[in-house]
Amino acid sequence: MFYNLGFAGRTLRRMGAIEFATTLAPGLRDVLLTGKVKEATTRAIQGIHAYDAVVLDAPPTGRVVKFLDVTRAMAELARVGPIRSQSEGVVRLLHSADTAIHLATLLEDLPVAETLETVEELDLADLRPGAVLINRARASRLPARSVNAAANGHVDADRVRSGLLAASLELDPVVLDGLVAETVEHAVRVDAEQHARARLADAGLPLIELPELTDIGMDGVDLGGIYELAEALLEQGVR
Repeated sequence: MFYNLGFAGRTLRRMGAIEFATTLAPGLRDVLLTGKVKEATTRAIQGIHAYDAVVLDAPPTGRVVKFLDVTRAMAELARVGPIRSQSEGVVRLLHSADTAIHLATLLEDLPVAETLETVEELDLADLRPGAVLINRARASRLPARSVNAAANGHVDADRVRSGLLAASLELDPVVLDGLVAETVEHAVRVDAEQHARARLADAGLPLIELPELTDIGMDGVDLGGIYELAEALLEQGVR
């Protein structure tokens, strides 16, 4: 057990009391999870740390600060004894330079706003933000100079038609109109994502972009997709 309860802790685990208690008091589950992080970071084999790094998938952005600081409340409740000292150790670890809280977001208004609010909350709680991971980042299919005009509906249909004809493609006018409409829609999205990316950059944190995976099956991301994401991380300096 992570709070040095010894025999009592082992007995509670065998009885299933931990699962029962965490169901009745969800906050207790957070306490145990953060305690497990502390235990994993200090675990050693023949005097050598068992892990180079410990990664914890935390709750959604809006709840992460409360989750990470739940053990501080535990330390305040337990005035003395092993729970008190162990809780203080967890708090010291989470508030130290050894801990970084990385945030994940989409390039959309609400997720970006929540991410920026969380960065402020982390600073106020004396927790250290790490990087912001942008999920499902999509490349623009338009030249940078054309995005603003296209987003405002200024797409030269005759120029598009000429380009298609040069490629030996002659489209029905209705299809061409649909293509122009899709171009405007794409430009609007690209423009909005550029503004969202600029807002995140203003927070002063490193931005890491993960590409949108198009080939996702019913079972989620496959091994090839994981390798693709890993390669994207490596290219952006993540080690």
